Amino acid sequence: MSTANRRAFLRQSSLAAAGLMLGPLANASIGKNSAHINKTNDNGRILVVVELSGGNDGLNTVVPYGDDAYYRHRPSIGIRPEQLMKIDDHYGFNPGMLGFERLWNRGELAIVHGCGYDNPSFSHFTSMNYWHTAAPNSGEQYGWLGRLADANATPGANNALINIGSSQSLAVNSQYHRPLVFDDPERFARARFAQQTQALAAGKQEAYPGNPSRQFLREVARSAQHSSAQIRQAWSDYSSPIDYGIAAIDLPKVAACIAAGLPTRLYHVAFRNNAFDTHVQQPALHRRLLSYACDGIHGFIRDLERLGLADRVSVLVHSEFGRRVPENANQGTDHGSANVMFFAGKNVRGGHYGTAPSLTDLTAGDNLKHSIDFRRVYATAIDGWLDRGSANKVLKGNFPALPIFG
Repeated sequence: MSTANRRAFLRQSSLAAAGLMLGPLANASIGKNSAHINKTNDNGRILVVVELSGGNDGLNTVVPYGDDAYYRHRPSIGIRPEQLMKIDDHYGFNPGMLGFERLWNRGELAIVHGCGYDNPSFSHFTSMNYWHTAAPNSGEQYGWLGRLADANATPGANNALINIGSSQSLAVNSQYHRPLVFDDPERFARARFAQQTQALAAGKQEAYPGNPSRQFLREVARSAQHSSAQIRQAWSDYSSPIDYGIAAIDLPKVAACIAAGLPTRLYHVAFRNNAFDTHVQQPALHRRLLSYACDGIHGFIRDLERLGLADRVSVLVHSEFGRRVPENANQGTDHGSANVMFFAGKNVRGGHYGTAPSLTDLTAGDNLKHSIDFRRVYATAIDGWLDRGSANKVLKGNFPALPIFG
């Protein structure tokens, strides 16, 4: 390889290793318009998606204590009525859900029952893929949040999506946008090898008037370094007296980004390591996990109120599947199908939505029959909350929104 070609290779490989490659480079000219969110389609509203990864047990989350079949299926792990935080004469919250009870009492929590899809998968990987892409059994390569960004922000716009986690979720995979992915804001920087750092620095000093692809990559590199500095500064400037509970599931980091005025409209956070996969000794673990989630989300919304930003933000909560209706022999539950989803926020019309599945009319595998396609909940986020008018395009079908937002 010649010296010149080797330099070119190092420059491009340094960008790739730094996580800076965007979309199809054949369309590198999109970088010309990459500096701004499309203001004609931006009302300032923000969607934060919280994923209860591992398969949250919906029946022991919003407990149908008024249905005797629940206790027949779960004689050991069924939560007795006196232990629940009752929200009406049929349902009660798991005792770990104090944060959600507070939101419910303020009319800021919507529960959507029976969410699922046809021919469900019981594999974590496969079902997560379906929920992340909103395209079951299709092989779709881009995530639903990624497609939402593609449909509503100028291609290549800086920081259109933020994914807080140790690795990128498929949900934010986009054709035209590179999601900003980080875990620790204080240490957030694009990792690169020493030789690649040198090549990247050299590339930043050169202009490529005759090579739009290289010029585009140079701009992307500059943008990425600027973004990492913005995140570190946002976290440095942020402090809050609000109690997020024991484990805040990265939501203070989201609050810091919003408070700093980042243009991001789509955020994704998730529990790590399939935490909600409760096959064994479920009751205490599940209660603890729900307390982390509910206290964290409640604290997040109260923090946004403190910042004067609560009217701009709604939180969508989901898991990749529910659990089988009968308990197993290990004081736990196995992979199931239909589940509950939640919206939380100041602009939510609190209450029950959808139809709860029957606990006596089950599938052949003792699973719940879903009563609402989960993509209707996504459509509610897209058209009902963000008011984008692009749900059909993003979700590649007609999924009517629910009346959760005014």
